[in-house]
Amino acid sequence: MNIFEVIILGLTQGLTEFIPVSSSGHLELVQRLLGGGARAEDFHLFLELINFGTLIALLFYYRKRIAKIIGDVFVRKNWHMAINLLLTSIPAGAIGFLLSNFIEENGFFSSIYTIAIAMGVVGLLMIFVEKLPHLSKVESEEKLPHSRALSIGLIQTFALIPGVSRSGSTILAGRVMGMNSKDSANYSFMASIPIMIGVCLKSVVSSSSRAYISENFGMLFLSNFVAFVFGMIALTFVIKFLENKGALRFFGYYRVALAVIALVIFTFC
Repeated sequence: MNIFEVIILGLTQGLTEFIPVSSSGHLELVQRLLGGGARAEDFHLFLELINFGTLIALLFYYRKRIAKIIGDVFVRKNWHMAINLLLTSIPAGAIGFLLSNFIEENGFFSSIYTIAIAMGVVGLLMIFVEKLPHLSKVESEEKLPHSRALSIGLIQTFALIPGVSRSGSTILAGRVMGMNSKDSANYSFMASIPIMIGVCLKSVVSSSSRAYISENFGMLFLSNFVAFVFGMIALTFVIKFLENKGALRFFGYYRVALAVIALVIFTFC
């Protein structure tokens, strides 16, 4: 893997992990465009290990909120937000852990057609999100009822399908559960922290992963650094952009357009 590929993959991971357009879908498309088919195992390990950059970006961006939640739990004995984040993160985390081998080995989850269709369907939902049924308004993400937090978590399990997007599915679900787009995004990113920690820990437990890290530390450091920088940029942009009314639909237009382009390129070219 050369420097150009390392930077492109880090940039893609950083931008698309937080912009609700599906990081897994984009990374699969970029991998194929870079000719990763013949180096699938090499790319697979590399893509697992560049989650650290975006995890560090999340922890840094939300450091004050994380400190507040820790204070709520251990000082003020207020468990509401912590329980909500667990309720949202556990379903996808548990299913992803139990079915990880099946997902990695089943061609359905790496098919361009699966990615494109998932990307397009969720894109359409984003475009028409205001017309979907909504529950009563929630004042802020901290006031979200436990039942709605669990519902968001169950919907997030669909993000195990590349092209759906973890942030996209939870932001959409948050909107349906009564939050505005900005609060939905903040809650989505906070709820992704436990999952991303689990993904990162899983990626370093095997001896093969540790050997790969040792042999490719320089490339991994560079790609994670790029992912961190562009992850911070993406987080700042998304939270600010979603303050605008109807902003979510613009991501929907992008997703639908990319789905069509991907289908055309990989079917006819």
